Amino acid sequence: MAELKLGKLPDRTPVKLTISVLPELHQALSDYAALYASTYGREEPIAELIPAMLSAFLESDRSFVRERDARLRGRK
Repeated sequence: MAELKLGKLPDRTPVKLTISVLPELHQALSDYAALYASTYGREEPIAELIPAMLSAFLESDRSFVRERDARLRGRK
């Protein structure tokens, strides 16, 4: 069997999460969405921004990334 440079793509089936937030956080998210729209000239619903925000947060947490990588390496 041929070995391709591109590995098999991971599962990309979206997982729906439902959360409740405090009014202050909702207001902050609304403010962020408004700033996003004025910055990029395109309105995006808060629900579309949150996954990107969470990904950026997790990727920027060096301790989390280091620990997660170590755990994943330990499993293989």
